[in-house]
Amino acid sequence: MDELLHIALSPDPALPWESVALSLLLAFLLSSVIAQVYIWTHRGLSYSRSYIQALVLGAIVSATLMLAIGNNLARGLGILGTLAIIRFRSTMKDPRDMVFVFSALAVGTAVGMRSYAAALIGTGMFVGAAGVLDVSAFGSRNRFDGLVRLQVPAEPVVDEEIRRVLGRYCRRWVLIALREVEQGRQAEYNYHVKLLDPREHGPLVQDLSALPGARGVSFFLQDASEEI
Repeated sequence: MDELLHIALSPDPALPWESVALSLLLAFLLSSVIAQVYIWTHRGLSYSRSYIQALVLGAIVSATLMLAIGNNLARGLGILGTLAIIRFRSTMKDPRDMVFVFSALAVGTAVGMRSYAAALIGTGMFVGAAGVLDVSAFGSRNRFDGLVRLQVPAEPVVDEEIRRVLGRYCRRWVLIALREVEQGRQAEYNYHVKLLDPREHGPLVQDLSALPGARGVSFFLQDASEEI
């Protein structure tokens, strides 16, 4: 009876069920660490709880597949053919999300191949690198503090007044959009601005609102590291 149970629980006679359980448990623990680091370092608006759970479950699935395949080429071809039928239609806008998916799958694969040292060291290196990059704000490029939008009468003198106000509060600015509204009687301006003092966006909006005929003046804070 014990021998039959051993064979039933082991996909490979040379692979005891205790080793299978250890591998799957380790895949769960390491992928949970990766998922937790993603939660801590995530920036932006597109946070998804299902994505976090998919990281953990994906690692367990990849580990299970590697355990089932073992050194058997026929099993590997069979599983490959089965996976080819499945079509994944989920799209990820952030390449960083895709990297976390690959990391979880890589950990699961390493654990499934019983390369525990590679799984542990690889997870530690990935987690450490993700934390350092997040704390150091590596790759950030904050050229502008915000977006200014307003409507004014379509007159050259008003355009000069806008530039005068921007020159008082901004280190630099760039016109990113200009369109006519109300059949050409009004013009809508959109500027990216870099403020001399990031706290001065309130007075900037007040002075722009005081321009003759100005309306709909708004200032949108933005961070280049986050989705808008």
